[in-house]
This record gives sequence, structure tokens and C-alpha cells, in this order.
Amino acid sequence: MAGRTAVVTGAAGGLGHAFCVGLAEAGATTVVGVDLADQSRVQAAVQTTGAHYVAVRADVTSEADCAALAAQVGQVDIVVNNAGIFPSIPFLETSLEEWRRIHRLNVEGTFLITRALLPGMIEAGYGRVVMVASAVVWLGPPGMVAYTASKGALVAMVRSLATEVGHTGVTVNAMTPGLTRTETALSSAVNEDFPRVVGNQAVPRAEEPEDLVSTLLFLCDEGSGFVTGQAINVDGGFAKH
Repeated sequence: MAGRTAVVTGAAGGLGHAFCVGLAEAGATTVVGVDLADQSRVQAAVQTTGAHYVAVRADVTSEADCAALAAQVGQVDIVVNNAGIFPSIPFLETSLEEWRRIHRLNVEGTFLITRALLPGMIEAGYGRVVMVASAVVWLGPPGMVAYTASKGALVAMVRSLATEVGHTGVTVNAMTPGLTRTETALSSAVNEDFPRVVGNQAVPRAEEPEDLVSTLLFLCDEGSGFVTGQAINVDGGFAKH
């Protein structure tokens, strides 16, 4: 990935932090982190690899912010759509406002960032777009209908967009992680689900953010240009997808 520029949304912590560091360690010359939270910790970690880190404070649900990001960073080679939220709410208790909030960030944010950065990749004849979906799209857990629907939309987006841009040299794929030990997960209600989830996995331990990095690097690799339109499940063998 030498010479490549990667953009990672939701970069400040959890999966985003691991993805930024992993891309830098794999040789990406510049990593652009996009988040509304403080990025000093991930910036320091990336810079120890020798890569250049650009911290951009932007709201991925803002069309203006996404356009400004594209103008600021210029040509990019890799886009990792990681920003998202995963509230657990019973379906009949889900308000329209909450439904829209989940879809606005998880789906519309992904759409806006990708649409803003895709023209440059098409023009260059090279690009790697990766959506971070979720294994819930294969499992359909109760109490997460809005979240599951939003992540299912990303898998559908991947399939259609991959077909649309396949002739341009740009690939579009998704990863579907299982329940992962991020700071957000450990401090939320889903922390109680780890024993049950691990008990259903083929690999009997909790998933860590670093468990997803090798799959991300595979999808972003220059040699993976024939892999597109796919959703690769990385959940320790819970969902046999």
C-alpha cells in the first residue's frame, strides 16, 4: 500500500483506531481520520508507524462536510466506511425519530462519504471502498431491527455499487463483524451479550478490533482487484455465512 491514501470514518476509537493503525502498518503513506471526537490518541499511534495522519473533524451525515472533506484531501485510494451506531431497542419501542437517527448515520453517512470521494477514484482508475456492516444481517437478533435494517442496507449497497463501478477499477466490498470488544460495546448494554455470543461461536473467545484488520487489508490490497460485491463475515464462526 506504499503511496496510498486511506480515509477511515469513525476513526477516533474502537474499530476505527485499529483500522487506521493497520493501514499505516501495511504501508499506507497517508491515513485520513474522520470523526467528531478527539483523534489525538489514534493520531499518535499512526505516526509511530511513520505514516502521515490527517485528523478531519467532520460530520458524515452533512453533505457540506463530506464535500469539504473531498476538497481538502484530494485524491484518495481507499475509503473505509466505519462510522455508525448500534443501539439495542425493541421494535415496538423504536420511535420514528430513533429509526431515522440510526439510518441517517449508518446508511446516509456512508452514502455521502462514498459519493463525495468516489469520483476521484473513478478518474484515477483505482479504488477500494469497504463498508463495515455487521453479522447481525445474517443472524437477525431480536431487539435490533432498526440497526439490522441499516446494516442490511449497506450489504445491498455494496452489491449494486460494485456492479455499477466494476469497469472503472474500483472495488466495493463489506465486512460483517460480530460483537466486538470496543470501548463503546463494553460500556453499553450489549456488554451483557458477550458470554452468549462467545458460546455460539466456533472460536470460543470474544472478538477484538484487531481480528478484523487482516480482512480489511485483504480487501484494500492492490492484488484484490477481482474481489468485489462481497460481504465477508468475520465473527468467529457464529453466523455460518
